[in-house]
Amino acid sequence: MPTTFTDLGLGDDVLRAVHDAGYENPTPIQEKAIPLILMNRDILACAQTGTGKTAAFTLPMIDILAEGRARARMPRSVILEPTRELAAQVAENFETYGKYHKLSMALLIGGVSFSEQEKKLDRGVDVLIATPGRLLDHCERGKVLLTDTKILVIDEADRMLDMGFIPDVERIVGLMPTIRQSLLLSATMPKEIKRLAEKFLINPKEIAVDPPSSANTSIVQKVIPVSPRGKKKALRDLMAIEEISNGLVFCNRKRDVAELHRELAREFDDIGALHGDMDQYKRMECLDAFRKGEIRILICSDVAARGLDIPTVGHVFNYDVPTHAEDYIHRIGRTGRAGRAGKAYTLLTKSDDKFWAAIQKMTGMTVETLQMDGHTPEDEAQPETADTPQENTSKSRSRRKSSKGSKAPAAAKKAVAAREKTSTAPISQNERTAEEPDRTQRSRNKQDDDAFEDSNIPFGESDFVPNFLLRA
Repeated sequence: MPTTFTDLGLGDDVLRAVHDAGYENPTPIQEKAIPLILMNRDILACAQTGTGKTAAFTLPMIDILAEGRARARMPRSVILEPTRELAAQVAENFETYGKYHKLSMALLIGGVSFSEQEKKLDRGVDVLIATPGRLLDHCERGKVLLTDTKILVIDEADRMLDMGFIPDVERIVGLMPTIRQSLLLSATMPKEIKRLAEKFLINPKEIAVDPPSSANTSIVQKVIPVSPRGKKKALRDLMAIEEISNGLVFCNRKRDVAELHRELAREFDDIGALHGDMDQYKRMECLDAFRKGEIRILICSDVAARGLDIPTVGHVFNYDVPTHAEDYIHRIGRTGRAGRAGKAYTLLTKSDDKFWAAIQKMTGMTVETLQMDGHTPEDEAQPETADTPQENTSKSRSRRKSSKGSKAPAAAKKAVAAREKTSTAPISQNERTAEEPDRTQRSRNKQDDDAFEDSNIPFGESDFVPNFLLRA
């Protein structure tokens, strides 16, 4: 007989809320973690995205916190999340599963006024969900005291590591009592995460329900070789062929999200964009519209790659191959949720080969290659009948640079020759050198300028962002 939530030891009110949400059987991570958390054990859990890690700790926490009362500015439990969107989603889980309890909750994320958050803290909260930067800001203002924290949850620990939040997390943990229950959850388990577990957890129980970095087998994955110039057309053709109810399109850089959104919005009405430079309210409004189906296709950076639990997402398109292999797992994990089928397409250019090789090595899978008519990497080598406006601009700029560079040395040589004819004293080699421009330095400067203009470093939400920006 399959295990049910009733078998895990949860209280009647929590079970009623779970039943109202339409769930009967727990996922493997929930089946293993919930009884241990109810026993007040520290746990170190590793499970791939989309396996129900959030409910694995929210359900038992509601039961544990049902007894007791919070004091002003002293939260009884703290949940740390790497992104605002993930923090907001965890808050929704507590509202869904804790609706028959009277637990108070506060969400501390950037983009929301301090005064509203401080009012909730002053009344006392049982559950405090926060991003590290904003929580530290409140602590430094004296608005939060962590000396009464009974439960600490560090969610998406590997993402915290990627985003450079670990020093902030260590500062936060240092403000908490040593005797507490600590839960650390991660999709992957690198050495740095295990080191943190040894530092933060006391005799933890390790849980791993799936091999780290394995892809969901219910997701059909395909890679499509394309030329860089043909990526947009290939994406349009895919979107026209596929029957998309809800789909995510991932780009590596925030500026590419905005550019691709502008292009596709000319052809599709139900399309939106999500990236880190957007105002927090606009981000939440966009996500809400996507959940409701008002936006069918959402173009996003890796800010949306983790934690978004929208079961209806049927398609994921990697417009750019992620530069970190782990991000591929998290991106495609937005589809195929809770056993549903999903599709993931990746557009692959020749310059992405090394990143794609790393992904295949990590997952141990060989993804099927799909050849689309009119889309091959060789298309880039075909001669163009006319230059694009960007190419014309680049060429004219190049001509201007070369013309400027050739006139200056010629003028200098003429000046030296004129002085040799009119002067009785010979011109020394040092004087001749001083008259002529430093060609070596000019060449080096030009190389630096070109390298700066042509740099294509992939930026995304996993970039290291200054803390003062994250806390704003």
